[in-house]
Amino acid sequence: MPQQADEVIDHRFKGLPPDAEGLTVGELAAERRSLFTGGFTTPVLTLSAGALEHNLRALAAFCTAHGLAFAPHGKTSMAPQLFHRQLEHGAWGITVAVPHQLRVAYAHGVKRIFLANELVDAAALRWLSARLAADPGLRVICYADSVEGVRLMDAALAGAPRPLDVVVELGGGPGARTGARTEDTCRAVADAVAASAVLRLAGVAGYEAEVPTGDEAGVRAWLTRLLALAEEFDEGGRFDGLDEIVVSAGGSAWFDAVADAFAGLPELSRPVLKLLRSGAYVSHDDVHYRRITPFNRIPAEGSLEPAFRIWTQVVSRPEPGQAFVNAGKRDMAYDLDLPVPLTVRAADGTVREAAGITVRKLSDQHAWLDVADGTELRVGEWVSLGMSHPCTIFEKWPLIPQVDADGTVTDYIRTYF
Repeated sequence: MPQQADEVIDHRFKGLPPDAEGLTVGELAAERRSLFTGGFTTPVLTLSAGALEHNLRALAAFCTAHGLAFAPHGKTSMAPQLFHRQLEHGAWGITVAVPHQLRVAYAHGVKRIFLANELVDAAALRWLSARLAADPGLRVICYADSVEGVRLMDAALAGAPRPLDVVVELGGGPGARTGARTEDTCRAVADAVAASAVLRLAGVAGYEAEVPTGDEAGVRAWLTRLLALAEEFDEGGRFDGLDEIVVSAGGSAWFDAVADAFAGLPELSRPVLKLLRSGAYVSHDDVHYRRITPFNRIPAEGSLEPAFRIWTQVVSRPEPGQAFVNAGKRDMAYDLDLPVPLTVRAADGTVREAAGITVRKLSDQHAWLDVADGTELRVGEWVSLGMSHPCTIFEKWPLIPQVDADGTVTDYIRTYF
């Protein structure tokens, strides 16, 4: 994408070769430097080109097989290059969570955007109204889970020439995240939308992973409620005048349950856009999502591969059982799990498994490694680590090298957090 390729390399982008300063991102990518001998400094985060492509294909195939439309959650990567690769693999649009993310997606040419939050910020609503008025190709859908939220939207959009599509968000019940707690509240929200001249009820939606029980039975029970609400609203004529009804759910932990439930939705009065919104799949990870991905339950339907590696360097071996590498909380995700050592690259370029090495804790700029007796690990060697939680991996790096299996850097992925 030109906006990324024309950006000039400088001190803002950690890990990149110092001698590349002054080149554009496109020029540096064209050089196809080696991650290991091309002047990159540690720590440096990388994305595997092969794993990215595998994951993009895997979810596209899953959605096609189950008749699902797909709006992957863009807040995971906030990388427009990846947004467009997702769209090229058949995604209906991109999901976002807050107005800033909506603006990033739109600025980079995304024309179908699902805002998985109630939007009550008057300044953001005025901006969105102006975009909708000026761009007939733009479609935005957002949540509503309260009558007060609808009132704020209605006031901010007063006089808008084109209505904003709204889906009623059903929450998981007491103790869950956002979303109307009861069907009665959902009905009241739908009534408030119907009374507005600048909002249009487009469907129902929510996020199944936040049900308080956190188990499959709870997820499937919530999905049953969501689909029953869609049927009730349709039978009551609430969707009259629509070309299609939106029914949306699905993160990266339960997309199999969502697919099963959506397949059982009876025929409604008009076509249904069954919209899945998984986001973490694009890079997957080495701990959390490796453990909980639905493909563990349905291996015949696909798999995902962890795409991230952060390469660090051993900078201290102060005691026999201890080592420190030069990456910490500012470089690696740690909110769900500690990083996991994967490989060690010696000065001569040979690579060995990081057996006998574990991460004890992180400081701001160091990882504390415990090194088992008899395990070789020398100052200056590079150690690659896998991590947990893609959302907090992407956010720490504004420009991420994309690498082939042999370490050749083929592209750079720009993020906008």
